[in-house]
Amino acid sequence: MTKRGTWAFAAATPALALVLAAGGCGDSSVSSAPKTPTAGTSAAATAPATLSPTPATKNDPNDILSVLSVEHQVDVSSQRDGPIVKLMKQEGSVVKAGDVLAQVDDRALQMELIKSNDDLKVAQNNVKYKEAELKAKGAAYKRQQQLRTLGLSSEADLEAAEFAAKAAEYDMHGWEALVESSQAELHRLEIEIDQTRVRAPFAGVVVRRYVREGQSVAKGEKCVRLSQLAPLQVQFQVPETSGRRPERGTIVQLSLADQPKRPLTARVAKVSPTVDPASDSYDVTAELTGPSISDLRPGMAVRVAWQSAAAAASAPASASAPPAPAPASTPRSKH
Repeated sequence: MTKRGTWAFAAATPALALVLAAGGCGDSSVSSAPKTPTAGTSAAATAPATLSPTPATKNDPNDILSVLSVEHQVDVSSQRDGPIVKLMKQEGSVVKAGDVLAQVDDRALQMELIKSNDDLKVAQNNVKYKEAELKAKGAAYKRQQQLRTLGLSSEADLEAAEFAAKAAEYDMHGWEALVESSQAELHRLEIEIDQTRVRAPFAGVVVRRYVREGQSVAKGEKCVRLSQLAPLQVQFQVPETSGRRPERGTIVQLSLADQPKRPLTARVAKVSPTVDPASDSYDVTAELTGPSISDLRPGMAVRVAWQSAAAAASAPASASAPPAPAPASTPRSKH
């Protein structure tokens, strides 16, 4: 190698070593030094992302929408034609079983009832008269028998006395039957008069009034809607494919649709023995229990929590399993 080439190599060697050293140190410092947030960037933005639990959706697939109801809620209808002469109860009135809610005009029936009572009295008096007549003619027949035995009376007189006694007996039985007929007619009129009164079939609250005083109604026309307020029930359908069939007495959890954080409890009262082929499910009726349900009313929307057999079996295991710890980050050493 010439003197010129040797000088060039010697001059290049320190520079090359310096470049290699700088590259190695710079590589180490870049990989080990933590990243500092730049201006305008928060520390949270540079922190590593962590998995947060997914919040429960409002519409749980295991929830079944339903409404609160009661066993007795009916529209009470009129049993007679005629105008409404008086309304005894208004909306919101609390009534007992048998209370009169409305009155249909019954004046014509009242007149017939008076006549029927008079006819009954006449028939009863005639029965008393015929009883006395039968007693007298029966005594006359016995005297004729005694006279005939002594030979003091003829056979014709005996037969006439016997005929009179039998006739009085039959006549008395006829009036007794007339008394029974008059009593039946009187009872029929009393029933028809009672039908002019629209009565509450059970204890409850008047929810709605369909008629006004003076309005003419026909037989079978709705007059008042009556409803119970308790015991409250919830009716829902459970799919046959859920694999978990409720039994009578099973506890069911539910909540109000507009107050999901207010838990309610119900106990299964009835389970349909058949499956509805249209929906492939069967009807379940549960009755609400607990002390804090006095403010609930029929018609409120609720969500019934009903899990399938597989979900119910896996729920305790998932609930008891502890959460997995977050992986710890190991800082790399700085060269």
